[in-house]
Amino acid sequence: MYPVIGRCPVCGQEMEVSRLYCRSCDSSLEGHFALGKFYHLTPEQLHFVEIFVKCEGKIKDTEDELGISYPTVRAKLREVIRALGYEVPPEEIGPTPERRKVILDDLAAGKISADEAARLLRAGK
Repeated sequence: MYPVIGRCPVCGQEMEVSRLYCRSCDSSLEGHFALGKFYHLTPEQLHFVEIFVKCEGKIKDTEDELGISYPTVRAKLREVIRALGYEVPPEEIGPTPERRKVILDDLAAGKISADEAARLLRAGK
């Protein structure tokens, strides 16, 4: 058995299923059937989704499994979301300059740990 492909290898357009077959009762059904959204994904994107689901959506575990960084996991996830036809809101690039200063001042004053400061700076909040 070969996997179903979602894009035509000749022109790149979306494929459609025109015949379904049941091995159990030897019935066939012909017509025009759409493939699901996941057939819009490339093999690499499908592999990423499989690993992400296997890791129960945990980015850290996905990083470890694929040997890639947090920003790369986020970028791949956003790419998959777009490929499935959903809008992806613009990603925040970190805290505002004012918030960044407060975080660094709190770190310098010993109010928060270096780990907490790093987490806050990454989170953008």
